Amino acid sequence: MMPPFPYDFIDEVIIPEEEIKKRVTELGHQIAQDYHSSHNLILIGLLRGSFVFLTDLSRSIGIPLTVDFMATMSYEGAMSTGAVKLILDHKINIEGWDVILVDDIIDTGYTVDVVSRLLATRNPHSLKICALLDKVERHRVDIQIDYCGFVIPDRFVVGYGLDIDEQGRHLPYIATVNLAKYNRPNYRLHH
Repeated sequence: MMPPFPYDFIDEVIIPEEEIKKRVTELGHQIAQDYHSSHNLILIGLLRGSFVFLTDLSRSIGIPLTVDFMATMSYEGAMSTGAVKLILDHKINIEGWDVILVDDIIDTGYTVDVVSRLLATRNPHSLKICALLDKVERHRVDIQIDYCGFVIPDRFVVGYGLDIDEQGRHLPYIATVNLAKYNRPNYRLHH
């Protein structure tokens, strides 16, 4: 039995911890198979939401790889602003590298679209996209996700690195947020 939720704005768990572990392991094995002969594989994680996923994914891949990070901003609270700002760029020169851009969730697709276009200008040998979650019905741009964990409905979710105003990242599962309960003033951390 699952312990009580740490926040009363959580509705339900839609992806339990064990399902996440199983799927991340499957993705890792698929990537290892696809890149078994690569000598320059790099995972570039989009901070902050992807850090848990990227950590577990990198351990499950099991072949030599490098990790780097980028940070963007496109959300305020539960709403996507539609504008993507680059806050932190990766440090490693990716020219000639096999790059996998790792994100926690594809919502509108704007962030991954902007970042992947930027990375493509830096002459990687290859560039693919890996996302833990995909909200297909929310896409506003055409995005090809090469490695996808789960397709989820159009609900705001937290857990496994995903947050709402920095709350919920630590949860080991993916849970939906009841925005009517969340939008009370005592839950707002950022204005």
